[in-house]
Amino acid sequence: MGTLSLVLLLLSVQWSWAQEDPLLPFSEHLDPEHKVRLKWGFDEIQGTILFELTVNTSGWVGFGFSPKGGMTGADIVIGGVGPEGRYFTDRHAVGKSMPLVDQQQNYKLLSLTESDGKTVMKFQRSIGSCDENDLPITNLPMKLIYAYGQTDDITYHTNRRGTKELNLLKYMPRVNPPNSNFFDITMVNFTVPANQTHYHCKIVRAPTFDRKQHIYRTEPVITNPDLVHHLLLYRCPPSVTEPFEAECYTGVDRECMETVAVWGVGGGAFEFPEVAGLPIGGNVGGFLYRLEVHYNNVNKSAGRVDNSGLRFYYTSDLRQHDAAVLMTGLAVAPGYAIPPKARSFLTYGLCDTAYIPEVLETPHDLQVFSVMLHTHLAGRKVRVGHFRGGKQIDFLAVDENYDFEYQEVTNLGKTKTVKLGDKLLVECTYNTENRSTLTWGGFSTSDEMCLAFLFYYPAMNLSTCVSFPDVTSLGSVMGANDTATWVNMMFMKTWNDMSINQYQQTLKRIDQFVFVTNSNVSVHASTI
Repeated sequence: MGTLSLVLLLLSVQWSWAQEDPLLPFSEHLDPEHKVRLKWGFDEIQGTILFELTVNTSGWVGFGFSPKGGMTGADIVIGGVGPEGRYFTDRHAVGKSMPLVDQQQNYKLLSLTESDGKTVMKFQRSIGSCDENDLPITNLPMKLIYAYGQTDDITYHTNRRGTKELNLLKYMPRVNPPNSNFFDITMVNFTVPANQTHYHCKIVRAPTFDRKQHIYRTEPVITNPDLVHHLLLYRCPPSVTEPFEAECYTGVDRECMETVAVWGVGGGAFEFPEVAGLPIGGNVGGFLYRLEVHYNNVNKSAGRVDNSGLRFYYTSDLRQHDAAVLMTGLAVAPGYAIPPKARSFLTYGLCDTAYIPEVLETPHDLQVFSVMLHTHLAGRKVRVGHFRGGKQIDFLAVDENYDFEYQEVTNLGKTKTVKLGDKLLVECTYNTENRSTLTWGGFSTSDEMCLAFLFYYPAMNLSTCVSFPDVTSLGSVMGANDTATWVNMMFMKTWNDMSINQYQQTLKRIDQFVFVTNSNVSVHASTI
């Protein structure tokens, strides 16, 4: 390839990458000929959804939602650029005749252009609907309809129309890139102990590749759905050199804490966005990985053999970015307690990204595209607040109806930028009204966690960004001279609404330890 051709190729690649819009991360062609392309993104917290429709025509374009895939009852927008300028209307169809203009125009046109035989229409609407002529967008598959004409005369569209069913709010692209394959990392004939909770870990070597590959899809391989609660795969630091298998957190496996993949009960496969993939092989090869399986053996069944784990689909066709997963929230340890009889008790875990440069030579901002929120049985709500310059600017993720039995990696709807210096506050709400004793932080199903796993790009050699209350400070404020006295005080305390609230406020006032850990287990700790 000549120098000029190479330069032009690089410029074209850079230009195509520059066109990546974090507000429109999802894309599908609605027609088999690829003449109609829909891009979209959404913000469930704000309750809005953004669309960009590109059609190979210089005439009018139409797009909408249909109850059954036809015109009757459809919610439609029609727009274009005519001799007298732009036109755009919110309409509804009562049959196969011309759609009627809505009295309430609930779609907001943001831009509408026509050039080189293409019309591009960008618009926004609410996810819900207060207009009887507009269909609400739900987290179930919906029938999308489209039509277009060769001129700006809005007449019948002959064969330039179609229907496609998509789940806009829970979109998961199914791509089959060339040169793709898969490998599994699973337990092998592991006999599950007859204990209610068991965390089993297996440190293994992943397949080796001469050059870097990108993992574009992960999915669970579950042989005992009634036992397996969640799966995690961690990358180990170079100091871990030998495979082994044992109960988790009893040996060297504690060093392997860089999250690579995660699955929770109720979840399914996860597909990475087309701009990013998990790197493996090449200069990121040679590492060992730790598979962690949480067995929730409620009936304490004996003799059950398990081969569960994760499947990884990969390709040699590399994507624009390396992706990674960052664990944030409250460090998992027994030094914090949730009182019994609490209708609503909140815990907080802080990730202060200002400390990331303390453990990395070349840190950068995070482009977060997906998240998995995680607590145990007492968890009812999880929110991830996003703070910049001392003010909250957004929620990175929110689940107001958290369900322990349904945990999955969810798309944020748009890519959100976390700048170095931003703070992420993971807030978990628990209900312990039916408990008579303290609930401690820990790994058992009856213990609690408060975590948010952030999927982001470009990847950094970063594993955790968490915080933990200063237990010494907590005990001192509560009148205890040492940890043993504080623990005894917590057990002997009479817990009611007043004492629970006092304890809640005390936790907010005391110092917090903030920890940031890189892939080599180098830790920076600060007190805030």
